[in-house]
Amino acid sequence: MERRRRDFERQGFQVAALSFDTVKTLRHFSERVGIHYPLLADPESKVIRAFGLLNETVPADHPFHGIPNPGAYLIDEKGVVQQKFFEEQYSDRFTAGHMLVRALGRDADGSRVEQETDHLYLTTSSSDQMVRPGNRVALVAEVDLKPEMHVYAPGVEGGYIPVEWEIEAVKGLVNCSALYPEAETLYLPAIDETVPVYQGSFRIVADLTLGMQEDLEPLLNSDGDLVVNGSFRYQACDDKMCYLPSTVPLAWRFKVEPLDRTRVPEDLRRGKRAR
Repeated sequence: MERRRRDFERQGFQVAALSFDTVKTLRHFSERVGIHYPLLADPESKVIRAFGLLNETVPADHPFHGIPNPGAYLIDEKGVVQQKFFEEQYSDRFTAGHMLVRALGRDADGSRVEQETDHLYLTTSSSDQMVRPGNRVALVAEVDLKPEMHVYAPGVEGGYIPVEWEIEAVKGLVNCSALYPEAETLYLPAIDETVPVYQGSFRIVADLTLGMQEDLEPLLNSDGDLVVNGSFRYQACDDKMCYLPSTVPLAWRFKVEPLDRTRVPEDLRRGKRAR
């Protein structure tokens, strides 16, 4: 979140975080890693319980009882929640970049690749360049069709071939269905049919959740990068003819950094007292 703090501020949002840690623990963490936004201490989990965020899977006699389910709210200037991002698994986390792309419509600037075919320009990117195990990121495909071209949208019938964006299924990565924009309808007078199509420019977004470190290690290449492969299939047509279907290979490249497992000094840990 610190890496993207200024991006949120440019969108009119101020960043703050809440945890069940004490003020001293949060101060130590903030100074160690360089946090420049407010960290709010809720050591008795009063706010956490009031928001219904208590992680009920942690036993009451466990030192970590009181932790919240990980997530984030986007709240407007009137205090109204505009969007929320929560995962079921405590180890899974939406990245700040994901929230910027999905909720605020910012451009995805990670792993950017531009390609051109006879019918269109295709730019792929990701919400984040640097990732950690358990991160949920957004993959983006932006399509700019050449003049007079159209492609068919998902759901088209009658033997037409719709656009299809696929991400290679790999153990250690969880793919979510791509979110396609609303199509427009186009009347084809030559065959007297109306079909859903895309013309001009459109954008597709899909989520990808990374596994834990042991899941990702076998997937890293010799440079230590994680490469996610996919494909974009389409059939383009103009006013006179339909062209042969085309498939464009895709790849997103990520740098993977380990989770920060550094603990606070022993005298700041729960159940410990300073001497």
